[in-house]
Amino acid sequence: MPDFCCDLSARAVPLVHHWEYCLGSGHAALALRADWQQQLARCHRELGTAHVRFHGILSDAMGTLTGSDQSRTYSFFNADCAYDAILAIGMKPLVELSFMPSALASGTKTVFTYQGNVTPPVDPQAWDELVRRLLGHWLERYGRDATVRWPIEVWNEPNLSAFWQATQQDYFSFYAHTARAIKDAAPELRVGGPVTAKGEWLDEFQAFLASSGAPCDFISTHYYPTDALGTASTDTEAQLSGSSRHAMREQVQKSRNQVYGRPLYYTEWNLSSSDHDDLHDQPMAAAYLIKAILEMSGLCDGSSWWTFTDIFTEQSFPYRPFHGGFGLLTLHGVPKPSYRAFQLLHELGHHTLPVVGEHATLDCWCIRGHQRLDLLLTNLALPRHEICQEAVQVHLAHVARPARVLLRRIDEDHANPRRSWIAMGSPDQLSALQLEQLQGASALHEEELSWRWEDGTLTISLRIPANAVAAITLNFTTEMTRHDAGTGSRAS
Repeated sequence: MPDFCCDLSARAVPLVHHWEYCLGSGHAALALRADWQQQLARCHRELGTAHVRFHGILSDAMGTLTGSDQSRTYSFFNADCAYDAILAIGMKPLVELSFMPSALASGTKTVFTYQGNVTPPVDPQAWDELVRRLLGHWLERYGRDATVRWPIEVWNEPNLSAFWQATQQDYFSFYAHTARAIKDAAPELRVGGPVTAKGEWLDEFQAFLASSGAPCDFISTHYYPTDALGTASTDTEAQLSGSSRHAMREQVQKSRNQVYGRPLYYTEWNLSSSDHDDLHDQPMAAAYLIKAILEMSGLCDGSSWWTFTDIFTEQSFPYRPFHGGFGLLTLHGVPKPSYRAFQLLHELGHHTLPVVGEHATLDCWCIRGHQRLDLLLTNLALPRHEICQEAVQVHLAHVARPARVLLRRIDEDHANPRRSWIAMGSPDQLSALQLEQLQGASALHEEELSWRWEDGTLTISLRIPANAVAAITLNFTTEMTRHDAGTGSRAS
């Protein structure tokens, strides 16, 4: 039986809640929808999310700039409506300056159904004027103190031809004059790049910054565990089967070594880069993200799961309640297992204790909070790798006798609304009753857990199914760390 051991008298290390920094969404026009706003508000309320990031604030769909060289019309109305809604929720935007308004574009190449133009500006000075006007408007509308707290990224994934129809050097030049235009509006505004896919261009970008003197307040990049494996036509199961269980930690560690002390933000990541991957809707995603997020702790300053909602239209608007979308919430606002994983993470304290124990598929973390201790356990294997239900014991040393020990699960039988939807016959359209039932099936439920405490040592035994999460919470009425021996007792 696998064993994990944790001594509560050991030195704890800070746990930065980098996962609460931001969540992603599709493109700016979606922020004008009432249901999108309702789902975002729920994420802020229940998950503690601080920022939201999306593409296309400057795209034609938002009407930010229209006209021609002789007569340009600037209209920030739709952008303001989107940001007004975000701020009213209590969140802030992570601004991505994209895509190119047709009035400034040097070509006609577009991406996605909303036709974001991905060509450089035909007139860089006209683009800089747009940036200065937009930032100046926001500084006036929302106030300097508020606006300078919004991180600003220059473009999205310029290392992919789908998003940037020019060279690396063209992007670096574009970044430099855009960043200077941002600083012209207010020197305190925070700007960063290169916002690349696959964690690429970081060394080259750092060299460019050093040689050009272009301003840069943070480094941002993206990574998906499927990025380096297979081709665009390879299914994600095959891609993930060749990945590492520690892929995100390994990639973020590599990036941390390339940023030379600047803050590092991973502003897109997920289990896979497909917006129709059934794994996104299953308990495995919950186990994967918990493991990845806790392993990334201390390596990045902020991260952004792509995306918070299945209200998403890059290829086509979804209609099936469960279709493998990126979101934590379904189209109808039903929390997936991944949402519940973020909810468990949000409840964690801010200090991690070292845990001793190794297993091929099991991992365990111990986190201290205020009069509570949380144990998070995952049983995870990537597709086409062996995994089974595991019986596991956790031993806690120098621990006071807890008042309660509670267990919550995410697995095939718990917090798994997709399973209930399949049992309904996988309907494309949901009745009000079916939606209510799915909301209920998504809930986390507490159960009392058996435990043994003797002379300052507590032992917990449980079984964890394959690709599942077990969250154990110990509640205390006094100090949880015990430094002396005492009389043994037990509870169950």
